Amino acid sequence: MRGTRMLTAGLLAAAALLGPVVPAAADTPSPSPSASAADAGPTEAGTTFRTATPVQQGQRATADASSGDYLYWVFSAEAGDRPTVRATVTLPESTARHGASTWRIDVYDGLRRRQACMYGMQSRTAERDAATAELSCTLRPVRSLADPWANDPLPGSYYVRLTVTALPEQDQGLPVRAEMEAVPHEAGGAYAVDGALAEPLVPGVSAEVRSNEEKAGLDLSSGWWSDRWLWTGAGAVLAALAGIGGYALTRGPGRPARVPPGA
Repeated sequence: MRGTRMLTAGLLAAAALLGPVVPAAADTPSPSPSASAADAGPTEAGTTFRTATPVQQGQRATADASSGDYLYWVFSAEAGDRPTVRATVTLPESTARHGASTWRIDVYDGLRRRQACMYGMQSRTAERDAATAELSCTLRPVRSLADPWANDPLPGSYYVRLTVTALPEQDQGLPVRAEMEAVPHEAGGAYAVDGALAEPLVPGVSAEVRSNEEKAGLDLSSGWWSDRWLWTGAGAVLAALAGIGGYALTRGPGRPARVPPGA
């Protein structure tokens, strides 16, 4: 009897230690976090310079509007940048339109000076049966400083204006959808200049856009190093080699030493 009680107590203790065997639950992938509002581009546009919607370079902005509206966005650019502004207008159904329409994008700096495009289709005419109108404008490289009378792009805010410049009067007010993106591109040291601008043009807007870029992990600031240093170093080396070669050619091979007179 005593042996039986000891055996039973041992079995109960073992069961308590081991516990019930439960099959492991299969690993299920956790749902990916949804994109935050900071990662998603803005879904509206301003109607004036003062109400322009801030957008980061590389971020796609959208807006629902009507034919005839002026749409404004603003982004910041640093010295060495050469952004390309792209816009796509999704037009109404061809059955609702009465003719062709001409669309245009313009880019202004912080002083609201219109900037010229190096290349791109800044204005485009969409025929009545066209579904979209695609526009683009590649700006000149942003310089660190410029002469007071120059119209060179400088660090600061850049405003994008999208509008229709010609369309039948009956098509005024038809709904359209616009997309805009400022694609970043670094110009490189070939366009670099010495010096720096004391303050970016329209620093308030630039600071706000730059703060959003830093939150998104973007770094558009240009440091002191650029490939212009490589061009300068290579030029110095070539100049030194040219001087040595010129000296060797002028001296000539095997030229006898000069004999002093009366020797």
